[in-house]
Amino acid sequence: MKQRIDLNVEPRTTGKSVSRALRNDRKVPGVIYGALENANVSIYEGDILRYNVRSYENALFNLKSTDKKTDGKVVLIKEVIVHPVTRRPQHVDFFALDLTKAVRVFVEVKLEGKPLGLAEGGLLNVVNRQIEIECLPTDIPDNISADISAMGLGDALHVYDLKVPAGLKIISGTELTIAVVNAQEEETAKPATEAAAAGAAPAAGAAAPAAAKDAKAAPAKAPAAGAKDAKAAPKAPAAKK
Repeated sequence: MKQRIDLNVEPRTTGKSVSRALRNDRKVPGVIYGALENANVSIYEGDILRYNVRSYENALFNLKSTDKKTDGKVVLIKEVIVHPVTRRPQHVDFFALDLTKAVRVFVEVKLEGKPLGLAEGGLLNVVNRQIEIECLPTDIPDNISADISAMGLGDALHVYDLKVPAGLKIISGTELTIAVVNAQEEETAKPATEAAAAGAAPAAGAAAPAAAKDAKAAPAKAPAAGAKDAKAAPKAPAAKK
């Protein structure tokens, strides 16, 4: 049977001022829903910080409370809202379980071994690290392991390749890719001559406008010379008869 962790909670009233006062006392307001009527509780901030990590993602918690309605209830931590700046927990949602009914959760796929394709120059690309399953709360696994040591270059691991314990139903699509061994993309360096040519190309392009400028300058001088000669003609002395 999956181990359960005792967790102390206290009943609370609602309201912004109440929630603010709780946070000032290093307590986190929360709500319990699911297999019971919604209940408002508070919990020590340190407990949330301790258990709001991946290793306790699907842990079963046995509530301890002075409120008989919530005392002894088995719950999952469903969501923790944290402050965007301080990262302190601001609110927590607990999901109360009926241990006789199946529940849907996401579990990690733990990859075991080193793919053969890595020796062939491949790279392991993990596409999806979790899959959704359905089972009784007491049968929730810590993870689902998959041996990928035989994966060669271009091989992929899909959901239908996974071997799961009896009593566990996979909800995620069977075609969903978990991991694939891809070939590395080779970066081809340009030859030095190409790099030099590429660097020289802008210089040649820059010289072309300069030549065009000189070409345009020539016609500008021609009319000036013609105009000078035209003005000089009237100044020539007239022939005496």
